Amino acid sequence: MTSEESIRNSKMKKRSLKVTIDRPIGYTDKFGNVYPLNYGFVEGIIGGDGEEQDVYILSREISGPIETFEGDLIAVITRNDDVEDKWVVAPENENFSIEEIREKVHFIEQYFDSEIKLI
Repeated sequence: MTSEESIRNSKMKKRSLKVTIDRPIGYTDKFGNVYPLNYGFVEGIIGGDGEEQDVYILSREISGPIETFEGDLIAVITRNDDVEDKWVVAPENENFSIEEIREKVHFIEQYFDSEIKLI
């Protein structure tokens, strides 16, 4: 199932997900971008790039690197100039506005023509 099909099947309702973190807070990628948040993937859901669905983790309570995370899908970032979308997951008791999400993911999304849709 692709990430788009998975979202469509969930009828845009918040959905609890388990995320494996492969780029923890402080991670530096090959382009020199330092990750100010935990970033990972949802095992078993394939994104537009043919790999597992990528996820930004947002939380006001988590301030350090983690290995796994369980939370709710709160937003989808659609990249108009890329083959994949990014999901945003947060603890079930935390909500973020589009502006808050945009600010937190700017470190990477600044390189793309992205739209954020809240779930």
